[in-house]
Amino acid sequence: MNNVDVTTNKNIGADRDRNVLDWLLEKEQPVVRYFTLVDLIGLREDDPEVKSTRSRITRVGWAAEQLQQQKSKGYWEPHEPKNIREWVNFLYFPKFHSTFWRALVLSDFGLDATNPKIKKIANLLFKYKLSFGSPVNFFFEEASISGNAAKMMTRFGYCDDRRVRKLYDWLLEDQREDGGWNTSQDTPGTVDVSEPLAAFAALPKVKRTAKMEQAISMGAEFYLERRLVGGKRPSPARLWLHYPNHYYYDILVGLDILTQLGYGGDPRLRPALDILMKKRQSDGIWLMDRPHPDPQKPKQLVIEEPGRPSKWITLKAMRVLKRINDAA
Repeated sequence: MNNVDVTTNKNIGADRDRNVLDWLLEKEQPVVRYFTLVDLIGLREDDPEVKSTRSRITRVGWAAEQLQQQKSKGYWEPHEPKNIREWVNFLYFPKFHSTFWRALVLSDFGLDATNPKIKKIANLLFKYKLSFGSPVNFFFEEASISGNAAKMMTRFGYCDDRRVRKLYDWLLEDQREDGGWNTSQDTPGTVDVSEPLAAFAALPKVKRTAKMEQAISMGAEFYLERRLVGGKRPSPARLWLHYPNHYYYDILVGLDILTQLGYGGDPRLRPALDILMKKRQSDGIWLMDRPHPDPQKPKQLVIEEPGRPSKWITLKAMRVLKRINDAA
């Protein structure tokens, strides 16, 4: 049905895993199919099936649904700001539903500024949130905001832009002595603020400086020392698998970041991995626990139904397992 031989990958052996791959390869969500082809099966970007699937991401499925609601000038808000108050809120508020948050999701889906609609978003962010002439900019904001901005703009293709490098400079400066980050000054790190480490994970290794590598090492050790859950009695929200992540942490977020950074072979991943595996259903898939850890937040951006089989959560979990298997 999917015209892809899933038996060629040495890490995919069990019938259950092959069935899961077939499910992920279904064509109605090309973003999931694309990452399955590249990250799980191991096809090259220039493979015809990969290229064909990638070309459909903006036309079918989750990404297409978001882009259909985008205004012609690149934002989702009713209009550009008309006064200072609107300028401050523009693109970022309301949280989890405005342009910034939708753009984060689109960056997760692999879109970049080669797409004109993404380029419009990037230009808006540079104008309103990444400019010293703006009443509000993200250069010296709390680590979750600056980290998300750096990660997103890097994925969009702007990692060499001086304004994006400025974000990374701030993340280096804002790292705490214990290796973590927090959203308020003079506080120790917390596993809940994972965005800076995710931003460094998004940055190609050849683009990282020695200071960045040191920050990554310290940040990874911070999470590994805490077994990715942050203590013997972790917050229940850290154990819920959810998406969009925005700036809420869960164990799959931690496992994804740490394995992406090359720590798949570290035994201290085991407690979080055990929790993840206990959540796996008998047919090999994972459910979406909830779209957002705080059900009281209005206007949540929902991609998949909570309590139902989740292709995105399953894709991320399978990607983590493959990295761990590859590191063994």
